[in-house]
Amino acid sequence: MSGTGRGPAPIRMRSVGGALRYAESVLLAGGQRQARRNAWAAVCEDRKHAAEREYDAAPAAAAGTGLRNV
Repeated sequence: MSGTGRGPAPIRMRSVGGALRYAESVLLAGGQRQARRNAWAAVCEDRKHAAEREYDAAPAAAAGTGLRNV
């Protein structure tokens, strides 16, 4: 029998930085996923607001009543 029931064999790290990055990726994997979802939702919301601004500005620009710097 080769296994002792303690889980997977330890991973050999080449540097402390690599070990910290590995630990961070393991510990924060779920949080990173949620952060990506939140960021994508914010991008979609920004695009929606930009489209609404363009839609609202189109009639004003066609009528020549847009704000201008004088």
